Amino acid sequence: MKTIFSGIQPSGILTLGNYLGAMKHFVPLQEEFNCFYCIVDQHAITVPQDPAVLRENIRRLAALYLAVGLDPEKVTLFIQSEVPAHAKLGWIMLCTSYLGELERMTQFKDKSDGRGESIPGGLLAYPPLMAADILLYDTDFVPVGEDQKQHLELTRDLATRFNNRYSEVFKIPEIRLPETGARIMSLQDGTKKMSKSDSNVGGFISMLDDPDTITKKIKRAQTDSDSAVRYDKAEKPAVSNLMTIYSLCSGKSLEEIASMYEGKGYGAFKGDLAEVVVETLRPIQDRYNQLIQTSELDDILTKGAEKASVTANKVLHRVEKAMGMARLG
Repeated sequence: MKTIFSGIQPSGILTLGNYLGAMKHFVPLQEEFNCFYCIVDQHAITVPQDPAVLRENIRRLAALYLAVGLDPEKVTLFIQSEVPAHAKLGWIMLCTSYLGELERMTQFKDKSDGRGESIPGGLLAYPPLMAADILLYDTDFVPVGEDQKQHLELTRDLATRFNNRYSEVFKIPEIRLPETGARIMSLQDGTKKMSKSDSNVGGFISMLDDPDTITKKIKRAQTDSDSAVRYDKAEKPAVSNLMTIYSLCSGKSLEEIASMYEGKGYGAFKGDLAEVVVETLRPIQDRYNQLIQTSELDDILTKGAEKASVTANKVLHRVEKAMGMARLG
């Protein structure tokens, strides 16, 4: 089986955008790929974190991974910091990187803008650690959104550079973009990605929002000047985003949705969309509540870290051997 690796930061409760753009696609992948799903807590600490909040977010994310339908018998679910090979290979990949290419990373420029001299070094080292995450598992495909493509391209460059410098140690991973829903936008700004860090809580739907909150957020969602429910990303980005959410949650095509609400306006459309989103998240929330405080969750994470370590340590040893860092063959 081909191998897939994906990691999500435990920096807040996941949004509907995270689910539709990424996690929903993880479930069918477990049937045809060897899947490693990682809670990348070492990436989260590139900016300051409250320890109690980070600990809670790690656990919440683990429970949500399972609640969306991942089977721990079919996938390897683990916490990044519990597999030390990530930090070890992260340092090696940092040493394989050039300062200029790290400074050109869009996310580094965005997050460091306006910070003056107080830029955490971890922001610069983030992409090499991400490269290590991926390369440790002989990954074939990485399912990512558009905003991570640049980091994946750097991963491929670093792996190729290492292979050329030492020997063919790393498999070069391929980027796998979802065909639809790769980028769900804010409910308050159809041109900006939905984000859990949005200062406007009306811009995103949390995967753990209750039905009343979901309904209020959708009914207050930004629309366009005319009342037509029509998909047109250029002229009607806000409504097009809502239609995409409806389509991904219901399985109906954009054409079907447009036909269903022809001449009905936004009121009926938003009301039905709220129901569709609530029903999409209900079983996920039910399963999450069953798992969150149980030893079952801890057992799954412990076994996942042990399984991940076996694979990661083999690759790390290959790397260290190629570089002359391993005493034994």
